[in-house]
Amino acid sequence: MLSGVAKERETPGEPGPGDLAAAGEALYGLVTAAVRQGPPAISLTSLFTLATLDRTGPRRVTDLAVIQGVAQPSMTVLVTALERSGLVERRRDPADRRVALVALTAAGAELLHAQRRAGAEALIELIGKLPGGEAAALVAAIPALRHLRELDSEQRDPAAGARGGGPG
Repeated sequence: MLSGVAKERETPGEPGPGDLAAAGEALYGLVTAAVRQGPPAISLTSLFTLATLDRTGPRRVTDLAVIQGVAQPSMTVLVTALERSGLVERRRDPADRRVALVALTAAGAELLHAQRRAGAEALIELIGKLPGGEAAALVAAIPALRHLRELDSEQRDPAAGARGGGPG
């Protein structure tokens, strides 16, 4: 799939397939390094589920399962564990009292924000070790990085793009 995208971009001044692969690998490595800085007792799926709730607000379990790419029964088990940990709570949907929505609790938001701070601080420390020109190149790339986050959010949850629920 990457090769198809890269071929479309092979014009003068634009990155080629090798450049895109190198960028993807570098970003993936940085993301994993940042995620490792957070609480070790929480799974990535749990963390990503908390992030989805933080970004989009309360959601149905079935919606969360689709967004996270897991089976609905697996998401139900995960939500139950998060609920027992006090990180999420189930609420009635005001529009349809038969439906339960999963919402982030204050403790869940604090855990998520602590994870983000720890990851960001680890990356800030690494960026601080770069030569000035390389750090400036990263600063110049911020709009593109934010756009990548928006594209990922829209790909995972097309309704989020319509709601303006970009990643936070």
